Amino acid sequence: MNGNGELVTIAKYWKKWSDPRLVILVLHNQDLNQVTWEMRAMEGDPKFEAAQDIPDFPFARYAEMLGLKGIRVDNPDDVGEAWDEALAADRPVVLEAITDPDVPPLPPHIGLDQAKALTFALARRDVDSIGIVKQSIKGKIQEFLPHRDK
Repeated sequence: MNGNGELVTIAKYWKKWSDPRLVILVLHNQDLNQVTWEMRAMEGDPKFEAAQDIPDFPFARYAEMLGLKGIRVDNPDDVGEAWDEALAADRPVVLEAITDPDVPPLPPHIGLDQAKALTFALARRDVDSIGIVKQSIKGKIQEFLPHRDK
């Protein structure tokens, strides 16, 4: 959780590295999302907005200010190209991906205890309950649809 401070350290030292390739992926959703979901799934606690919501921050632009490369992606169709660009860079890269905080960063098959805790958190009026339910239904429907190659 040292994030931005460690980018300053990287900016200081990367030119001394024999291979300057390093990609830092930021899943930007204005939420301390892993902690939020862990609290839901492990403890049954709804999102605590005062501690979990974070302000919008331009991570890719910040990287550029430090002399690193910054790439921002807000369209899922552009993710592959963004990774290609990041991996070909001649310096460390911050790849900022705009993501939906209602999509859980949980494995697709959670245990019964975790499912019970998540249900309890949603029932306790988690502020994101509606979006979470929508994303969960969307994910289940996609499991049954035939996959199409692009």
